[in-house]
Amino acid sequence: MLNVAAIMGRLTADPELRTTGSGISVCSFTLAVDRSFVRQGEERQADFINVVAWRSTAEFICKYFTKGQMMAVTGSIQTRNYEDRQGNRRTAVEIVASDVSFTGSRRESGGGSSENTGSSYHSAPASRPAISEPAPAYSSGSNEDFEEILGDDDLPF
Repeated sequence: MLNVAAIMGRLTADPELRTTGSGISVCSFTLAVDRSFVRQGEERQADFINVVAWRSTAEFICKYFTKGQMMAVTGSIQTRNYEDRQGNRRTAVEIVASDVSFTGSRRESGGGSSENTGSSYHSAPASRPAISEPAPAYSSGSNEDFEEILGDDDLPF
């Protein structure tokens, strides 16, 4: 089975850090995500997607992101049932964030040489660094960079 969600949008409000009774950091926020389809003569519509982040991911988001910033989130979809104040059963659908990335321009993010634009935060075991560098871009290359495989007897598939 597979449960993976990836979205990119703008924060609708400043994320706020809360702590559970057992001391675990949690941050809930909403991203406004544009729909890809626009009907002729209408304006582009947006969906407002609820996201929750836990522990160090929540702390990272609250430290570096503010209302209006563009953010990319990867995680899993989670549903939960609850009862509202009037006694009605409700279902909440949200994305539980595992990876978050800066996606706006440096100017949008406040600029400056110490800006983390282009970096991302991945929830991972403590042995792996939390903030990774963006992947290098390989815009130039030549055929000499690759080895030619003669025959397909040695291929594993």
